[in-house]
Amino acid sequence: MLELEQLISELERTGHRRLVVLSGEAQWTLTQALALRDALPGDWVRLDEHPSKAIIGLLGREFRHAVFDASAGFDVAAFAALSGTLSAGSLLVLRVPPLDAWPGLPDSDSLRWSDSAEAIATPHFVHHFCRTIDADPDAIVWLQGRAFSLPPLPDAPDWQPASGAPQREQAEILDVLLGMPGGIVAVTAARGRGKSALAGMLLNRIAGSAVVTAPSKGATDIIARFAGDRFHFMAPDALLASSRQADWLIVDEAAAIPGPLLEKLVARFPRVLLTTTVQGYEGTGRGFLLKFCGRFTGLQRYSLSTPVRWAAGCPLERVVASALLFDDTLIDRRPEGEVRLTSLTPTAWESRPALAASVYELLCAAHYRTSPLDLRRMMDAPGQQFSVAETNPVIAGALWLVEEGGLSPELSRAVWAGYRRPRGNLVAQSLAAHGGSPLAATLRGRRVTRIAVHPHRQREGIGQALVRGASGEDYLSVSFGYTDELWRFWQQCGFVLVRMGSHREASSGCYTAMALRPQSEAGRQLCEKAQQRLKRDARVLSAWNGEKIPVEDGWEATLNNDDWLELAGFAFAHRAFSTSVAALTRLLLAVDMPLPALRGKMDGKTEDVGRKALLATLRNETAQALESLDYPRCQQLKEDILQWQFFQ
Repeated sequence: MLELEQLISELERTGHRRLVVLSGEAQWTLTQALALRDALPGDWVRLDEHPSKAIIGLLGREFRHAVFDASAGFDVAAFAALSGTLSAGSLLVLRVPPLDAWPGLPDSDSLRWSDSAEAIATPHFVHHFCRTIDADPDAIVWLQGRAFSLPPLPDAPDWQPASGAPQREQAEILDVLLGMPGGIVAVTAARGRGKSALAGMLLNRIAGSAVVTAPSKGATDIIARFAGDRFHFMAPDALLASSRQADWLIVDEAAAIPGPLLEKLVARFPRVLLTTTVQGYEGTGRGFLLKFCGRFTGLQRYSLSTPVRWAAGCPLERVVASALLFDDTLIDRRPEGEVRLTSLTPTAWESRPALAASVYELLCAAHYRTSPLDLRRMMDAPGQQFSVAETNPVIAGALWLVEEGGLSPELSRAVWAGYRRPRGNLVAQSLAAHGGSPLAATLRGRRVTRIAVHPHRQREGIGQALVRGASGEDYLSVSFGYTDELWRFWQQCGFVLVRMGSHREASSGCYTAMALRPQSEAGRQLCEKAQQRLKRDARVLSAWNGEKIPVEDGWEATLNNDDWLELAGFAFAHRAFSTSVAALTRLLLAVDMPLPALRGKMDGKTEDVGRKALLATLRNETAQALESLDYPRCQQLKEDILQWQFFQ
């Protein structure tokens, strides 16, 4: 291991870090990883099972050397996060299967993002990853059955570690912050650039009071180290619920906090510093600045580009960024010329890898929640399709579609009744689970999962052209956080609103809206029926969630066949109260019975009982009311619906 000791010495001198790929049978890679751990002093953090959960406790800290196990599944977000915790002079050891067999092996991580019942092989990602390490001169690859050898070490200057005093970029931003009478500053940086240290330095220098918040307290260790006894932390939800006042609010990893919560927090304090990682495992990209920070007039933006924890040109940072497409410069280049619409399938990752990569990069810039998990889904999940607005030198827009529906009649009925919630099929399942048709999920459609237009080419109709060029077998669908502006766009694309959710999304603070554009006669009938139901229920739904629903008021007070089916599903199966609330309102108008739980629930005066007990009582009272109206009909519906829980 003399070679390795010399390598570590050289990495310490140059301030760099390296990736070591161990490729072979799982036992062999484990044996070699343990041998490296025994030969080289360090922390040797190991991420094996459930790396996404394990990494949470490591963020905001620094380590020397780590081992990441990708022999059965590759959680690339945790891998990227782990790389960001390693100090200069470190190795990140990656365990992978034999390279020749790897593309065909099932990846256990795919269970999180592929919507498949079983783990699937991920050949497009594996080929891309292997191309990346093969093209990188500094990646160290040790294959089982081959002798260990190091690539030549490049000449690099000596590195001077940070002294703890502000670096040039940090000092310039500190001057602005310390002289700021009020307002909001956002500082973005890739990992290791010293943004958390900058926040701690600010705390140490201000004269007034300050409070720090972040997704987790464990991620604020570096801020605390630089802030000393000026560090006071409160969790975001606890801070919002409190009456705490301070001269400064410091929000670390701001993009990982739900937008509505963050917006309320920012409004409470006279001076705010938001820091967040770009190009990292969070997948925030430039979208955090473009989307969230764009809401605040007068917000000042700064970035840190020079690494502090390691030297510029670090080989580990370079290879991770290349493998996970962390390049965000596409947004700075203007797409020129005429737009050409092109369809892409996942095979484009092999045939046109640069174009496929630019789709992901644009989505990262447009949607700051886009993450490496989405990259895995784009590359290898089944049923994906992409449309691209091509220009020169970069793309002007991209549309990501996913196939949905096609469930068996038996499974669709079970979804409608609330007996089953299979993976995937977001809109298709919602059309059954929240709509009036038990067979809705048997139809096939394509859902718009993401759409993005380059900031320099917006307001030209490119987004509408992408959507209008898309098709599905029975319908196109979209699910989005409702705003008037977004709904106008989808209306202009020919969509019809069919559902408005009953709860605000944590990420957007908006109600979930779903809309369809029919593509077949069956799709047209489903769309027409779903919108008619929404119009008929809109008055009750609007009163219930306090949000105006942008459809004509088609209220009817009398029960119809759809209501009877809905009410039987609530009474005898597991239909949700929020889905049945309009039919329940009509039921109470139709019967002259006390029904104290139902009437109390509708009036907001329910007894102080547990949620499960109350729901059981509501279902029981509904059954009593239906029986009083038409006992034979009620019993027939009950018998039919109870049979829907038995299916192959």
